Amino acid sequence: MNTKEKLSTKNLVTWCPGCSNFMILESVKKTLAKLISENPRKYKQKDFAMVAGIGCHAKIFDYLNISGIYGLHGRVIPLCFGMKLGNPNLHVLGFAGDGDTYAEGMEHFIHAGRYNSDFTLVVHNNQTFALTTGQATPTSQEGLKTKAQVMGVLDIPVNPIKLALSSGTTFIARCNVQDIEHTSSILEKAIKHKGFSFVEIIQPCLQFNLDMNEITKLTYKIPDNSDREKAEKLADEWNYNSKTGKIPIGIIYQDKSQRAFEEEWFQLSELMKKGVGWKNLKK
Repeated sequence: MNTKEKLSTKNLVTWCPGCSNFMILESVKKTLAKLISENPRKYKQKDFAMVAGIGCHAKIFDYLNISGIYGLHGRVIPLCFGMKLGNPNLHVLGFAGDGDTYAEGMEHFIHAGRYNSDFTLVVHNNQTFALTTGQATPTSQEGLKTKAQVMGVLDIPVNPIKLALSSGTTFIARCNVQDIEHTSSILEKAIKHKGFSFVEIIQPCLQFNLDMNEITKLTYKIPDNSDREKAEKLADEWNYNSKTGKIPIGIIYQDKSQRAFEEEWFQLSELMKKGVGWKNLKK
């Protein structure tokens, strides 16, 4: 059995046939298999851990063979942070939806940038609460009519990229779910980044908010960017509302100069030097 096969489970997949979550799962498995195969001393399957939120995205927990837990709605980020505090040697991945992150979890999202803990947050953004049949999320476009917003969404959508920049996030990227190879390469760089990595995946839904299903045609790839001023301009290119223009895909901003939270706290840095968590620390 090869590395990628070991990352699969035997659980019945219950996503809708053709759901783009299948492509996210494939991108993640490709990324982890590559890391484990190319550098088995640094990246071991047993050292990866995940947290999944509440939503269609969260079923990835059942299909990806690494340790982890399901979390409460909006609480993916603090649980990832807790895992890193318990064992800073783990490679922690958080999987959350746009409602999960930008509604119930907004306060955690803002502070994650400030703390800069060394884990990766993957946000599946379909601009709708799909699991609960299509209500609007903070990134839904104006005018969207749903069972809950019968007159249409009246509020302007949140721009998560700008929020991440303003809160000090040191790795900010956006991916197009339909490009598995590119998404996998971005996820690899996110995992290798020392600090909080935020990767948003634009992911059209087959059932709800169909008006936004064509926006992936607007995406274009950008080179890795470390210039803050340019990142601000890239963040302004798409407002999560318009179905015209261009949507930059790739690493919008990366700052390698900041130390991760775990490096700042000497107790955690000592655990990293010893390669253990608190549970295995010898007194």
